[in-house]
Amino acid sequence: MRVKRYVVDSMPDALQKIRTDLGKDAVIINTKEIRSGGFLGMFTKKKIEVIAATDTASPGGTPSAAPSGVATMPKPAAPVATAPRSSVASAYGASAPQQAERHEAALSFPDVPDVLPPAPPAPAPRAAQGPAAQAPAPTQAAPKKAPADEDMLGELREMKEMMKKLSLHQALQIPSDPAVETIEQRLLEQEVDPLLVKQLMGQVLEEAEAADEPKPLTEAFVLASVRRQLIEFMQPKGTKAIRRDSRIAHFVGPTGVGKTTTIAKLAAEQVLKHHRKVGFITSDTYRIAAVEQLKTYATILNVPLEVVFSPLDLSKAFENLKDRDLIFMDTAGRNFRNEMYVSELNALLKSGGQSETFLVLSLTTKYKDMKVITSNFSKFKLDKVLFTKMDETDSFGAIVNLIRDFGLQTSYIANGQNVPDDIEELDELRMIDRILEDNNHE
Repeated sequence: MRVKRYVVDSMPDALQKIRTDLGKDAVIINTKEIRSGGFLGMFTKKKIEVIAATDTASPGGTPSAAPSGVATMPKPAAPVATAPRSSVASAYGASAPQQAERHEAALSFPDVPDVLPPAPPAPAPRAAQGPAAQAPAPTQAAPKKAPADEDMLGELREMKEMMKKLSLHQALQIPSDPAVETIEQRLLEQEVDPLLVKQLMGQVLEEAEAADEPKPLTEAFVLASVRRQLIEFMQPKGTKAIRRDSRIAHFVGPTGVGKTTTIAKLAAEQVLKHHRKVGFITSDTYRIAAVEQLKTYATILNVPLEVVFSPLDLSKAFENLKDRDLIFMDTAGRNFRNEMYVSELNALLKSGGQSETFLVLSLTTKYKDMKVITSNFSKFKLDKVLFTKMDETDSFGAIVNLIRDFGLQTSYIANGQNVPDDIEELDELRMIDRILEDNNHE
């Protein structure tokens, strides 16, 4: 990994230098304002310090004579004897945002002459013996048993959940019936939640009993019953498409799900079919390639693009796009377990005017992960869910599970990379038929 520090007048200058030196796959690790120049503390100029990194070698670069601020990530080794200031740049190679924050804080401390040798194993705790013994007190404040207690509580919660599911499973034991078993297996192969499958099959048997349906049940009867049940709770509650009165459409979601390409598809539809004046805003400056990708689509569609680096830039961006009928806002896919990023995104979504927020999810994601992602994003005002990469999977049960668990309004589904063609409004009836169809006899 290569890491480089830039001191520039503005973020666009930094982006240009990063692209030139590190390539489009570079990642911005940290930015902060600094003061430079001047005389005796006066007449200083405001600058921006940007730390960027890339996993690959810079274009056309050679390994000799790395420029100032560049360092190669060291491999894990024995404890280092000294920590000179020149080694601080290598510390920025850490990928986690939390580590980047710690490194930024570390820059403000003076040089440390030497690092103490590794400490021997801690002796048994003894009573404090005067002021000198009080120094390590903060490290001993947290009880050693806290992690174990937390693990035990987690295990107890898991056991409780497991027993709850087991009791429900036993309560819903389905009598043996060839047609029921066939459709049940089909739903499980589509990754529909097993408990939901049992509930669906239980309802099938209740309907068969009430209708005095002859045994064994036919596959047609079971399919009709399951289809009717799925339609009942998957029925859309509102408009799937972008509303005509919406002026801003926010797109949120994890990285790699295709938010930028999806925005380009929907923007092309609005421009070509609905003849609306469209504009782009992107806050995904974490990835250099994301800005370049949206800039390319903006050029093709002949629409303006505004790049914002913080919520403070939003008012200027909206002012520059005040003549637009509809504004698409692309956001970065970051670690939304981190409260700092949650607050930042929340501020970005608090835009004036009529707006909608679309959660973008990939159908290639395991439902367990999809559920965690949706839970994390549910702290924002989610209006609709949009699914991508339908062409890369044959399992669609996650759609059923997500609607059942979160009650989100469905919108679009993307089934390819072609702009603007490979996207359409989700058809629940057709999706249910795809889930229930026999894939072994296509």
